[in-house]
Amino acid sequence: MSEITIAKAGEILRKYNKEAFHIQHAETVSGVMGYYAKKHDPSREEYWRVVGMLHDTDFEEFPEEHCVKGVELLKAEGVPEDIINSAMSHGWGMTGTPHEPQHIMEKILFAVDELTGLIGAAALMRPSKSTMDMELSSVKKKFKDKKFAAGCSREVINQGAEKLGLTLDELIQETILAMREVESNAS
Repeated sequence: MSEITIAKAGEILRKYNKEAFHIQHAETVSGVMGYYAKKHDPSREEYWRVVGMLHDTDFEEFPEEHCVKGVELLKAEGVPEDIINSAMSHGWGMTGTPHEPQHIMEKILFAVDELTGLIGAAALMRPSKSTMDMELSSVKKKFKDKKFAAGCSREVINQGAEKLGLTLDELIQETILAMREVESNAS
């Protein structure tokens, strides 16, 4: 079983994704996963980041087969099965993936995938276009507005918080901090 580096994961992602939005989302989720890894599994930070980078590999080309086609694509790229299963587990309950999030890493990916989209969209509405001055109350207001970032499932975000044993506020606040770290590392 070969190890997949974050650089290799980025190459695989870009092979199947051309839209800047999808690439940016994967990079954000990867960075957020790295942030959470430092707290929960520091010796495997790159592994967590790889899983985050690869989670939506199939989404751009195969949205109707999301998290199912990804298994096939990632296997063809030589990605180890444990990484594939973890990356595809974020679609559990929404897509045809049979991989329910079990481990803390998978539960975090499940919780933050949709949430990073919502926080990112809320940040773009701010004069700063940044998470650096983002407050929990701002995200909560946008969370309650079902028309705002309508593609970000509030139900999945709530389920993710529950799977992690966190309140919604705790999950949002921690993910804001994670996204701030990602943003500061990108500058």
